[in-house]
Amino acid sequence: SPPIFKYALQGVPPFTLATIRFMGAALIFLPFALRHFSYITRKQLLYSLLGGFIGVSIHISAFFVGLQYAPSINVHMISSIGPMLLYIFSIIILSEKPHTQVLKGMMLAFGGVLVIFFAPVFGAGVNSGASITHVLLGNALFIIAMFASVGHIIVNKKIVKKVHPAALMSTQFFFGSLLFIPLMMGELQSWSFAALDTRGWIGILFGMLFASAGAYFLLNQALRTITAQTVGIYSYIKPVVAVLVAIPLLGEVPNTTFIIGAVLIFLGVYIAERHPHYHHVHRKMHRRG
Repeated sequence: SPPIFKYALQGVPPFTLATIRFMGAALIFLPFALRHFSYITRKQLLYSLLGGFIGVSIHISAFFVGLQYAPSINVHMISSIGPMLLYIFSIIILSEKPHTQVLKGMMLAFGGVLVIFFAPVFGAGVNSGASITHVLLGNALFIIAMFASVGHIIVNKKIVKKVHPAALMSTQFFFGSLLFIPLMMGELQSWSFAALDTRGWIGILFGMLFASAGAYFLLNQALRTITAQTVGIYSYIKPVVAVLVAIPLLGEVPNTTFIIGAVLIFLGVYIAERHPHYHHVHRKMHRRG
């Protein structure tokens, strides 16, 4: 989705797109959610609102604004260490001893992220005349988005087996989009819906129907049956798909620096996930969820 949304943001401002995307997705879920709202407890509602704030308001704000500054192919490469953050949080929460092999893999993957993050400083990775400062800012926002995404999974893991996915998503999308409205109103001071073009419509429809309603529903359905970290492992195909889409759509071609960083990230992930303790912690976190 990053290449598609970067393309769409050329035709619609970020918070206007975010508001329409998530408000629309909330309305899509609403008919399926109405009969399940009465079963939500106060504690579950608070977790739902917290998940909406972290997973929609913070995550999407950082993601969309970051796309205006940095290449879209950086998004999934940087976020590939997200599942490893889940492992770190698992160690902290469970007070278990970290293992050397996992830490080595994590450090290698983190090194790959640093290579991609600081590529503009060494004259690589700057596309379309973007300044070094802007690309670094965009990469920093992608990291914030990654932390928010991890936080969203952790919060939802606490309630996803007790709250119907439609009710959960409708609540989180609606609450998260409410926080976008003041920012959208600011954008409408200098932009009009009359300027909405094909690129903007692609972003709205894709975001509402597929990236929001479809993707979030399937994610929470998956979290009901498998661990949050296992869901993260499947996300490792995202960088490949993103590159394949970004090349023809945006002309973002991976350079040598990007490839080096990508190899370090995937090698680190492979080393870390080969250790059985990594998956042992996953199972224990799953049972506590």
